[in-house]
Amino acid sequence: MRTSLRKIGNSRGIIIPTALLATCDINSEVEMRVENNRIIIEPVAPVLRQGWFEKYNAEKDADVVAELKETAVEQDDWQW
Repeated sequence: MRTSLRKIGNSRGIIIPTALLATCDINSEVEMRVENNRIIIEPVAPVLRQGWFEKYNAEKDADVVAELKETAVEQDDWQW
């Protein structure tokens, strides 16, 4: 696909067709870099774990270690 550069202030821009954006899964933010004199435009991958720990509530967390019970066999294996 061939397109032309458009003047935007002191910069230049291009219009990227919606179908091309959808094919590349580009929504609103992109990462740009130069490789071998080519401009590479890639979608920014969402941070999937961002904020995942903010909803953690230690009071609701089950203490699974407290449920473990020592047996006589386990005591025989160890010397303290």
